[in-house]
Amino acid sequence: MILAGGAGTRLAPITHTSAKQLVPVGNKPVLFFALEAMRDAGIREVGIIVGDTQDEIRAAVGDGSAFGLEVTYVPQDAPRGLAHAVLIAEDFLAGEPFVMYLGDNLLADGITGLVEEFRREAPDALILLQHVDDPRQFGIAELNGDGRVTRLVEKPSEPRSDLALVGVYMFTDSIWESVKAIAPSPRGELEITDAIQHLVDRGLTVRPHVVTGWWKDTGRREDMLDANRLVLDTIESRCDGTLEEDVVLEGRVIVEEGAVLARCLVRGPVIIGKRARIADAFIGPYTSISDDAVIEHAEIEYSIILERARVVNLGARMESSLVGRDALITRSDQKPRAHRFMVGDSSQIWVI
Repeated sequence: MILAGGAGTRLAPITHTSAKQLVPVGNKPVLFFALEAMRDAGIREVGIIVGDTQDEIRAAVGDGSAFGLEVTYVPQDAPRGLAHAVLIAEDFLAGEPFVMYLGDNLLADGITGLVEEFRREAPDALILLQHVDDPRQFGIAELNGDGRVTRLVEKPSEPRSDLALVGVYMFTDSIWESVKAIAPSPRGELEITDAIQHLVDRGLTVRPHVVTGWWKDTGRREDMLDANRLVLDTIESRCDGTLEEDVVLEGRVIVEEGAVLARCLVRGPVIIGKRARIADAFIGPYTSISDDAVIEHAEIEYSIILERARVVNLGARMESSLVGRDALITRSDQKPRAHRFMVGDSSQIWVI
């Protein structure tokens, strides 16, 4: 089961017009990494929890055959908590052991080894944990001296552990009694931490697994950019596009089919999408430029540029930026000189 129903308010305004799970890192929607992780672990039937953005999710994923999966969509009328998502998927899951994967999360090593561990050890639940710097932002697990889970707390004000719940869980059918027994939290949601705590209180086996590779919850701009960096660190150079005069590619660079580059320096790791146009530009490390984007007379690094966006005639280097679909960023020499903006709700602009 993959959860793809959240509103993505921390990524606004990008998510005003797009599902947060479809914002790309390394030019691939975050949700696709979850689908591929399921497939690689030998899972073939996947239910996707969808909300207000379900039409976009359905259009991107289809019936799942492109991923080697059979996909069923489970609508959720409003974000009512992770345990509520489990509850409404009971008919689909049909009492089988299952993986629950948050669709805006990325795991470096996938879940294949974890699924194998779950099958081999046969606990009632397996939860993924990772040490974090600020436990107050996460659901937190407390372990005793034997490494057993004793307590789970959602975003504690005074954390007693730095082990955050990673957005991947594995359950047997023992979870149904627990999700049906808990009450909504003060924020009005059925919390998965409460359901797992109920398993613990019932004396059932909740096995912790501390993740050693990287994990990213891509809920904020900074997280998206960092996830993009981590994904781009894994690419291998490939050029299927057209390189015109005075083009220099340094390091690991992917140029997709139909892209055209002229008079530019591209210093990888960088990926340039299909039919993109790059001219009179510098593209610096850890930049993803999506399909049909245009970068001219500009310098960009450590950024994500979405489909059909245009960045032209900038007077300064742009960095650490997330530019949405069909956006235009430019500088005008028109007099009188002034900044001119058309800015959507919840946008952020830094001017130097």
